[in-house]
Amino acid sequence: MIKIVSSELDPFMKVQLYQKQQQTLAGKYGATNLFIGTMRDFNEGDSVKGMTLEHYPGMTEKQLELVVAKAEKQWSLLDSLVIHRVGDVYPDEVLVLVAIWSVRRGDAFDASRYIMEELKSNVPFWKKEILADDNSRWVAKNTDGYL
Repeated sequence: MIKIVSSELDPFMKVQLYQKQQQTLAGKYGATNLFIGTMRDFNEGDSVKGMTLEHYPGMTEKQLELVVAKAEKQWSLLDSLVIHRVGDVYPDEVLVLVAIWSVRRGDAFDASRYIMEELKSNVPFWKKEILADDNSRWVAKNTDGYL
């Protein structure tokens, strides 16, 4: 399942609720991998006090679906949940959740990392940081270059 949300999210509650609703998962998975991306209060050596995330509705979800589908072909996954935040976000708030269920941990770890790196480099999200001095800038680099 893929969701784009504009309000704060509790990733642990979302995973717990989703997992309970997926009766087909019961007794099948040996690994659940969670990645929770949180906004930090610094970037590129500057203090950041907030950020606005924008996306292209429809296109963003479609790109995320393609990324998840590719992960499902490459690794043996039972299910996945990807939730990404848009709108105004502040330090310590959750930006993204990727949850992967699989029989084995290796597939869960690898698929989670792949989805995050693809999301950061190829899915249309735009981030505008509000710096401590009230200036703003668009974020140009979104990934650590893993892929």
